[in-house]
Amino acid sequence: MAIAEITIIPIGTQSTSLSTYVADLHKELERHTDIAFQMTPMSTILEGPLDRLLDVIRAVHEVPFTNGAQRVSTSIKIDDRRDKPASMQQKMDSVARKLT
Repeated sequence: MAIAEITIIPIGTQSTSLSTYVADLHKELERHTDIAFQMTPMSTILEGPLDRLLDVIRAVHEVPFTNGAQRVSTSIKIDDRRDKPASMQQKMDSVARKLT
């Protein structure tokens, strides 16, 4: 299972506010029920098979274009660990154990 962090920035919009675009991205992510996602104030974390994540990233990258953006910048970081199972929760639990 892979974990990806994505940041999608619409450029060429009429406003500096991006919350409407973020809400539309969230709606698109909800359509993909076979992956897990967590939105943060600065990015979104996705979890699932790598091929599916790449398909979903492409789908959400297109959303700002369909909502009027003239340009979209998408940054992607991928953690694809194959030596043992990994998940968003496993990574958080690992750190929490080291804090106690």
